[in-house]
Amino acid sequence: MAELTLTDLVANRTMSAGMAALLAAAAEERRSLLMVAIPRMAGKSTVMDAVLEHRTKDSPIYSLGTRHGDTLGIPETSEPTGYLAWSEIANHPVTDSYLWGAPVRRIFEAAHIGGHAIATALHADGIESAFAVIAENDVTDEQASQIDVVAYIRSIGHWETPTRRAIESLYEVDRVEAARPVARLLHRWDEPTDTFEVVAAPSQISLETYEARLAQFTD
Repeated sequence: MAELTLTDLVANRTMSAGMAALLAAAAEERRSLLMVAIPRMAGKSTVMDAVLEHRTKDSPIYSLGTRHGDTLGIPETSEPTGYLAWSEIANHPVTDSYLWGAPVRRIFEAAHIGGHAIATALHADGIESAFAVIAENDVTDEQASQIDVVAYIRSIGHWETPTRRAIESLYEVDRVEAARPVARLLHRWDEPTDTFEVVAAPSQISLETYEARLAQFTD
């Protein structure tokens, strides 16, 4: 069970009801997810855990890391299709689930071959920089194109005691070309007015699923 739910995160204004609906619909449809922020403790794991609570019961989470040895915990082809999840794409091993280089490439390859979705995070100052980080791991454009939804999270104030956290932008990714995402901004947070805005409707995620979730979070 996630420490905070998407409903909690809407209530504390980390995100709007529309953002929560988009993320929940993405998990329900087993879309690959990437959480991005600059400072530590910005809420990447908190948001991801809350989102993954909305996956279907037949979508297991495979928590990957070097603790599993050479396999990293990547499931066998006979095991159910689900989420390949690890803490961060990072070249500093804070935990065994902070991965860089060959392990990251292996996971993207395994997801591509096995039809799994990806759920991870990284430190970057936006969506363009995030995909540049992925490319540093020699992940191909085709494999990076598996990422469907990117959330960029802002943390305001000192990183250990922020005064505010908010999803500043939420994107749907069509594909990656030359390590750059071809993406659409769907939702954003306007800091000066502290308001959330809908920019566009999703085109890859089912509008029916999104609208059903929107009604749930609006209520």
